[in-house]
Amino acid sequence: MPAKIVLATHNAGKLREFREILRGTIDGLDVDTEVVDAGAVGAPDVLEDGVTFAENSLLKARAVAQVTGLIAIADDSGLAVDVLHGAPGIFSARWAGQHGDDTANLELLLAQLADIKDEHRGARFICAASLAAPGGVEAVEHGELSGTLLREPRGEGGFGYDPILAPSAFTGEYAGLSCAQVPPEVKNAISHRAQALAALVPHIRAALAGH
Repeated sequence: MPAKIVLATHNAGKLREFREILRGTIDGLDVDTEVVDAGAVGAPDVLEDGVTFAENSLLKARAVAQVTGLIAIADDSGLAVDVLHGAPGIFSARWAGQHGDDTANLELLLAQLADIKDEHRGARFICAASLAAPGGVEAVEHGELSGTLLREPRGEGGFGYDPILAPSAFTGEYAGLSCAQVPPEVKNAISHRAQALAALVPHIRAALAGH
C-alpha cells in the first residue's frame, strides 16, 4: 500500500503552495507516497489556540495525525510588521476580525500604516511547518521571507498578504514586485513556506521510512 501524507489544511491557497513546493521532493522518494488534503480524509478544522506559529502548526499536525492515523504536515504562517512589533503575527488571518477575509485584512493594515515612511515599512512572512506521525514522532521547522510593505495591493497571484509584500530577495526583473506579481514558481523557490518545508524534508523522509 502506498504511504499517505495528509496536508493538514483546508486553505486552498496553502494547499496549492504545499503541493508545488513538495512536488519532486515526495515524488523522488523510493517509497510510493500519496499526498492528500485534510478534506479528502475527513479531517476536521483544528482550533488554533496556541500563542506562537510553532504551537499552532504542531496543534494542527498532531490533531490530524491522531484522527487519521497518517503522517500529517501542517503550517502556521503570517505577516510580522516591524513597526507593529511583529503584529499581526499569529492573528494575520483574522486581523480585521473575521477569519480569512484577505481584502479586509489588507485594507485595515494598509490604513494603519498609511503615515509610515517607506524606510520604516519593513516586514517579513514567517512560517512554522510541522510534521506529526503515528507513534508520537514530531518535528517543527521555520522559515522567513523579509521585505518591504507596499502602499497598495499589487498583482493577482498568491493569497493573504502576498499583494503587499515586496521581498528583498527578489532581484533583476522581479525586484520591487510583490509576491502576487511574480510567477508562483519564483515565489515558491524562496518563500517562508518553502524554507520551512525544505527543512522538514529529512523528517518527512524519516517518517516515511518508518511507515
